[in-house]
Amino acid sequence: MSPGATIPAVVTAIVLINTERGRVVDVAQQLTEIDGVTEVFSVAGRYDLVALIRVPTNDRMADLVTGHLLRVDGVAGTETLTAFRAYSRHDLERMFGL
Repeated sequence: MSPGATIPAVVTAIVLINTERGRVVDVAQQLTEIDGVTEVFSVAGRYDLVALIRVPTNDRMADLVTGHLLRVDGVAGTETLTAFRAYSRHDLERMFGL
């Protein structure tokens, strides 16, 4: 990126997903084909899958979650967590001077 260039804004959400019985792999594969879904994890616990979504605007996030994600065949329910700020090991090292 050239000096003075701005980093494009990204809206991030973590979507916790329950699938219909026996549909985890099928739903995960469908989700990975949706533009904006960057990663899908199968997980243990109360939810079956976790999807990470990264899109340029809140409007695009709303369209993706309500217009695409909820219409994926085999999705039984979701809970969407919108990220306000991201922290990574790199950022923490810089903050604390490690």
